[in-house]
Amino acid sequence: MLLRTFNEKDKSSGFASYDFKRNSLTSLLSGPYRFGYPMKSELANQLLYTRESFTEFPDLWVADLDMNSPTKISEANPQQQEYNWGTNELVTWTSLDGIELTGMLVKPENFDPTKKYPMLVNFYERSSDGLYRHRAPSAGRSTINYSFYASRGYLIFNPDVHYRIGYPGESAYNCVIPGITSLIEKGFVDKDNIGVQGHSWGGYQIAYLVTKTDIFKAAEAGAPVPNMISAYGGIRWWTGLSRQFQYEHTQSRIGGTPWEYPTRYLENSPIFNIDKINTPLLIMHNDADGHVPWYQGIEFFVSLRRLGKPSWFLNYNGEPHWPLKLQNRKDFTIRMAQFFDHYLKGDPKPKWMERGVPAMEKGINQGYELTSPDK
Repeated sequence: MLLRTFNEKDKSSGFASYDFKRNSLTSLLSGPYRFGYPMKSELANQLLYTRESFTEFPDLWVADLDMNSPTKISEANPQQQEYNWGTNELVTWTSLDGIELTGMLVKPENFDPTKKYPMLVNFYERSSDGLYRHRAPSAGRSTINYSFYASRGYLIFNPDVHYRIGYPGESAYNCVIPGITSLIEKGFVDKDNIGVQGHSWGGYQIAYLVTKTDIFKAAEAGAPVPNMISAYGGIRWWTGLSRQFQYEHTQSRIGGTPWEYPTRYLENSPIFNIDKINTPLLIMHNDADGHVPWYQGIEFFVSLRRLGKPSWFLNYNGEPHWPLKLQNRKDFTIRMAQFFDHYLKGDPKPKWMERGVPAMEKGINQGYELTSPDK
């Protein structure tokens, strides 16, 4: 039997052969790559599979049934050599709870350790297993594109998070913040120009973090849940399923109902600490979101505006949890890049950040034009 293998420590992978009679496993092929599922030829004793890494496009490879003499047979992305792509590496640190953690650090291809770089932090739960995933530039629907930002001089840090039941927000803080400070101590991170970005569960954690720290100069939170109490009483609009289960026992990890643990719901809801936020925020939440009710995004935004906090709200009409239409994905990619470039690189503000986009001008005047530097 041919099996795929994965090393949880260094994130390498490969293939192995399992002998049922001898109950033995023999490694056939392994390395710092991510391998696709192999397919056997009908006419020959050969296997076809893909091999990829952050820097290597998932081209086609062939080998015999024992994975001997692997040969690359395609060259689908030669144009990548024309771009400053970047590299991806595994980093480690210790959480405030004393837990050893891992994460990914993406560096520009021409990285110079004597220089200081702006850094974007992007995370969800645990992503380091995807260390060798190839990330082609594209208009993302909910997250930053690593190769795109690395090619433009950003570092990207994606930390793994270890959660404690009842304290999801605090867990994120205890894992993410020491990961950032450990990189600052290495000397190549511009500590005054760090941004953070995430969507859905990532968006919630970012909303929580900016109530507890001013380490971020700018933040984008997509489809966040700032109020776990009001969200608890809602439904998932696509299915009609009550949202209560996910707060009690699944992703939100509160551990029980609001009547059992009222303090946990309050402490983990950023809405009650919005007055402590000093970080400029870009929020994206769509009005047809079937996962997270978009009134959560509205609740977050209007509270920020009520307190005079710098904040912007993007809503792509008729789109679900993330924009699916290509024109909307492109729009989101452009606006998010302009937002971070302004705060982390000192670029001029685009017009949409100065005056918004009136409803009558939506889709007509995008406001991408940059204002003059003296404004």
